[in-house]
Amino acid sequence: MAMAMSMSLSLPSSSSPSSSSSSAASTPTRSVLGSPHLVSLKGRADSLAASTSGSFTRLPRPSPCKSQCQSIGRERSKRTVVAASAEKSTEQVLPRGASWTVHKFGGTCVGNAERIQNVAKIIVEDSSVRKVAVVSAMSKVTDMMYDLLQKAQARDDSYSATLDTLYKNHKETAITLLEDGQDLNKFLGVLEADINNLRAMLRAIFIAGHATEPFEDWVVGHGELWSAQLLAATVRKMGLPCVWMDARDVIVVTPTGKQQVDPDFEASEEKLDKWYSRFPSDTVIVTGFIASTPDNIPTTLKRDGSDLSAAIMGALLKASKVTIWTDVDGVYSADPRKVSEAVILKSLSYQEAWEMSYFGANVLHPRTTIPVMKHNIPVTIRNVFNVAAPGTEIRGVSESKPLESIATMDFVKGFTTVDNIALVNVEGTGMAGVPGTASDIFDTVKGVGANVVMISQASSEHSVCFAVPEKEVDTVRLALLTRFRRDLDAGRISKVEVVKNCCILAAVGQRMASTPGVSATLFTALAKANINVRAIAQGCSEYNITVVVDQNDSIRALKAVHSRFYLSRTPLAVGLVGPGLIGKTLLDQFKDQAASLKEEFHIDLRVMGITDSNTMYLDDTGIDLANWRELIETKGVPADMSKFTAHLQSHSLPNTVIIDCTASAKVAENYYQWMEKGMHIITPNKKANSGPYDQYAKLKELQRQSYTHYFYEATVGAGLPIVSTLRGLVETGDKIVKVEGIFSGTLSYIFNSFNGTKTFSEIVKEAKASGYTEPDPRDDLSGMDVARKVIILARECGLQLELGDIEIDKLLPESLSAIDSVEEFLEKLPSFDADIEARRKEADAAGEVLRFIGIVDVTANKGAVKLVRRSKSDPFAQLSGTDNIIAFTSARYSKLQRLIVRGPGAGAEVTAAGVFSDLLRLASYLGAPS
Repeated sequence: MAMAMSMSLSLPSSSSPSSSSSSAASTPTRSVLGSPHLVSLKGRADSLAASTSGSFTRLPRPSPCKSQCQSIGRERSKRTVVAASAEKSTEQVLPRGASWTVHKFGGTCVGNAERIQNVAKIIVEDSSVRKVAVVSAMSKVTDMMYDLLQKAQARDDSYSATLDTLYKNHKETAITLLEDGQDLNKFLGVLEADINNLRAMLRAIFIAGHATEPFEDWVVGHGELWSAQLLAATVRKMGLPCVWMDARDVIVVTPTGKQQVDPDFEASEEKLDKWYSRFPSDTVIVTGFIASTPDNIPTTLKRDGSDLSAAIMGALLKASKVTIWTDVDGVYSADPRKVSEAVILKSLSYQEAWEMSYFGANVLHPRTTIPVMKHNIPVTIRNVFNVAAPGTEIRGVSESKPLESIATMDFVKGFTTVDNIALVNVEGTGMAGVPGTASDIFDTVKGVGANVVMISQASSEHSVCFAVPEKEVDTVRLALLTRFRRDLDAGRISKVEVVKNCCILAAVGQRMASTPGVSATLFTALAKANINVRAIAQGCSEYNITVVVDQNDSIRALKAVHSRFYLSRTPLAVGLVGPGLIGKTLLDQFKDQAASLKEEFHIDLRVMGITDSNTMYLDDTGIDLANWRELIETKGVPADMSKFTAHLQSHSLPNTVIIDCTASAKVAENYYQWMEKGMHIITPNKKANSGPYDQYAKLKELQRQSYTHYFYEATVGAGLPIVSTLRGLVETGDKIVKVEGIFSGTLSYIFNSFNGTKTFSEIVKEAKASGYTEPDPRDDLSGMDVARKVIILARECGLQLELGDIEIDKLLPESLSAIDSVEEFLEKLPSFDADIEARRKEADAAGEVLRFIGIVDVTANKGAVKLVRRSKSDPFAQLSGTDNIIAFTSARYSKLQRLIVRGPGAGAEVTAAGVFSDLLRLASYLGAPS
C-alpha cells in the first residue's frame, strides 16, 4: 500500500513535446499536452483511499520511467544528427542570462477563456529571445481547493459538488479556448483523471477526518497544473512553440514554518539544468505556487506563492527582468480606494517595496524580492488589462543624486495604513535600567501567538509601547497581567494599558534617511489636519516613519500626509454657504485667481460644494467655477446641511474650509460642530460672534484648543484690516482705551451724501439700489448692524458684553421700524425727512456734520451706537462714498495721535475680497508661502 501511494503522487514524466502524439496514442493514461509532467492516476483510487498520511510523507518520488527516457532519446535523434558529443552537450545546456524574461500572471489574469487568450497574446507578442510565464490557478480556484479540504475534513460530503463545479468550469474553458482537436482531447483526459484522483483523495480525507499538510499541498496545487496546460496549448494555437513545466520537477524548497519556505537554489539549478536538457524551448509556461521538498514531496509556496515562483525562476535563469501582471496599473502612492488622487509610482527600491508590503500596501511580499535582489533583477508590476501602462519598476537603488538636487516630496514614495490596531503600554518606574524587562514582555506576547506590528520605547525606559492586531489585544493584556502580577503588586510596574480603535500610518521612502524636514513635514500635515498622534516609531534605517492615530482619523490622516507630499503644497477644499451677492462675487474671484494661486503659491483651491437655503450642488473633485450657476440650476438637489457637511468630509483633500456668506444665525449655529470635525471657518456673518457670549466663548475656546482656524475679518470692516489690527495691538501688549468708528459702509454713504442736496429718503433708496444696504435697509438704519460690530470688537478687547448691553440711538421712529414690508417702509420713509433734515441743518450751522458711530469704551466696560456731531475738520467728517474709519486709542496711541484705519467698508466686491484675504491667510497658516 505504501508503494502504491508513492507511485500515485510521484507524477512521472512521459514523452517530450514533439513526441506527445505518438505517446498519447500508445499510452492513453499519460497525457503531456506539450510537456511531460502529468500522469493519470486512474486505477489507483483504492490505494489512495486506503493509504495513510504517514506512508505518503516518508516515501520519495521515483525518477522518470525508462520508456519515457527512451522516447525522449528517439525524438531528440530525429531532430538533430550531431557527431561530436561536445556539440550535443552544448545544444542541451540551459543558456542563462539576459536573453530570458519572466512573466507572472495571477488568477485574475487567467480567470476565464477570454483572459487566458489575452495572456497568451501578451506572451506571443513579447519580443524577448526567451521567455518564461509563471501562471496561477484560475481565479478563485485555489480558494475552492482549500474549501474542498475543509469540507472533507469536516465530513461534509458537499465537497463532491464543488469538485464537479471545478471540472465543469475547466472543461468549458478548454472547449472555448481549444475548440477541437488533439490538444483539447489530451487536456480533457488529464482533467478527468485528475478529478477522479482528487475525488479518491478527498474520500480518504473524509473518512480519516483530517489531512496532513503534504496532502493539502498536493490537492490545492492542481489549479496551477490545469491553467498552465491550458495556457501552453493556447500559446501554441497562436503559432508560438512552447512547453509547460510542472514546477515540482524543478523548484526545491525547505519548509521552515507553517507559512514559510526557503528556496534551495543549488538543488533547483541542478534540476532545472536536467529538465531543460530534456525539454529545451524558448517559451516555457511554468506552474506557480507549487514546488517540492528535498525529499520530492509536493508542497506549495504558501499564499501569494506564485509571485515567489516567478522570482525564483528569474533568479535561476539570471533573467533580465520579471514582470508581475495583475489588475492594477502599478503600485500606488496610497490606497486609491481611500485616496482618490493617489498616483502610480514609476519606481521603488526593493527596500521600499518591503516596507510598503509590511504595512499592508498591495505590493510584492518581501520574500518575493529576495531571489531577484541577489542578481539585481528588476521586477515590474503591470496591468494585464491595460498593457499600455508602463507600471511600477521595483529595483536596486541606482547611483544616488546629490541630496540638494531632490525635492522633499521625492524622499517619500508612499503612504499606507494598517487598520484595527490596538496599543499596549507597559509602564512603571521599576522598569528603568532593569535588564530583561522588554525581553520578558515580548516573550509573553510571543507565548500567546500575537503579532507585534510596531514597537516604541522612550530612552528613559519608563515604558514600552507596542501595537498588536486589535483581535489579539485582550489575550495579550491578560497574559501580561499574569506574567507581571508580582511586579504590579509591588509597584515596579504601574499599569498595563490598552488603547483600542487605532490605526498605523506609515510613510515609506529610502531617501528619507538623514534628510532634514521629512518628519517635520509629515507631523505638520497631521497637526494642521487636527490629527492626534498617539505613538511614533522610526528605525535607524529610516526607510519608514510610523505613527499611530485613532482609527476614526485613519482616512483623513492618510489624505492629509499624501496631499502634503503629492499634491499642491496647500490643498483647500471649500464649501460655500450662501451664493448671494457676496457669495457669487467671491466665487467669481476664485475663478479668476485659482490658476495663479496654484502656480505661484501652491494653493490648490477647489470648491467642493455650494448651497443656499433651497438648493445645493456637490462635486467630488471640484466644481467648474466657470459654470457654477448653470450647474446649480440644472443639477442642484434640495439643500441638506447634514449631507453638505458629510460631503465635505468625504473628499481626498486634508484641509476643509466652510465659507459662510449668509447673515443667518441658523447657519452660524453649525460653526461649533464644523470645527469639531476639523473644518476651518471663514465668514462675514456677524451672528456667531455677536450672539450669546457663552456660545462665542465656547467657539473661541475650541479654536484655541485645536488646529482649526476661525477667521472673521470681514464681519467688521468688509475688506479693511480692523479685527487683525486690534488683535495685533492686544497680543503685543498694548492697552486698548477706546475703539470708535464708522463701522457701516451703508450709513457712511448715507451720511456722507446727506449734505442738503438730496433728501434722506432719496439717499437711502439710492444706497439700496447700489447694493450698499442689506435687503431691508432698516437692518442698517436701526443701528443693530453697527451694534453687532461693536460687540465683536468689544469681545476682542476682552469685554464680556452681550448685545443687549449696547446702548443704541434710535435713528428711525417706531412707526417706520414696525412696518412689515420693505416696500411699504420705503414708501413711508419720506415722512422722516423733515426731522432728520432739521438735525442736519443744526449741525451744519455749528460747522459740524452728522455721523453714526460705534464706540467701545474699554475703560468704562461698555459699548454704544450713537448719532453724533463731529467737526468738519475731524477725520470722521472727511469721508466719501462708503468709506469706513476706525480710530484706536491705546497706551501707545494717544487721543491726539490715534491709530486710524480708513477705506471702503461696504459693497460685494470689497467684502468678498476681505473673505478671500482670510482664505489666503488660512492657506499661509497651513503651509502656503506668505
